[in-house]
Amino acid sequence: MEDFETLLEGSAKEHGHMCPGQVIGVRMAMLGLKLIGLKDSKNPDQIKKIVVYVEIDRCATDAISYVTGVKLGRRSLKFMDYGINAATFVNLETGRAFRIVSTETARDLAAQYAPDITDKARQQLEAYKVMSLEELFEVREVRVDVTAGDMPGPSRFKATCQKCGIVVRDKKEVCINDQILCKVCGIGGYYSELKCEV
Repeated sequence: MEDFETLLEGSAKEHGHMCPGQVIGVRMAMLGLKLIGLKDSKNPDQIKKIVVYVEIDRCATDAISYVTGVKLGRRSLKFMDYGINAATFVNLETGRAFRIVSTETARDLAAQYAPDITDKARQQLEAYKVMSLEELFEVREVRVDVTAGDMPGPSRFKATCQKCGIVVRDKKEVCINDQILCKVCGIGGYYSELKCEV
């Protein structure tokens, strides 16, 4: 694995700017990989061994993806919309998993680590680079049952919605009143249809 500064620079470039979230994400990903026993998950031998569940759609998630190589399209990055700056790193080969949560107390400690910087974001960015992992994160070993429908790799499962006829892949359908439905037909979606004239 590359060193912290190299990963941080690459992550910020990929993300579009340098920010405290990039520092948190890079350090979180490096720790997560270490805890699950992977040295470089971007390596072709290791990329199929990892799944990461992220719990927020913020800057740190881009850094985690950059460092670990996990991606939505590879089905190795899973987004759980919890609004918590946390990620769970899973080694699919060993089953070991660790959930790492960014602490809120780290924000308050930033002033102690960078007292000469008055801009809060810059202060956090510099402080997070040198703060101890124990101050930055809460770490818990967890168990994650990665279902067959959530495993990385090609889609092996598909069903057809009995209401709209759309094909649903990877066991994401729902069964309501003995009917196989897509989630939109079964429980509602994030959009509502308008008339479309093409």
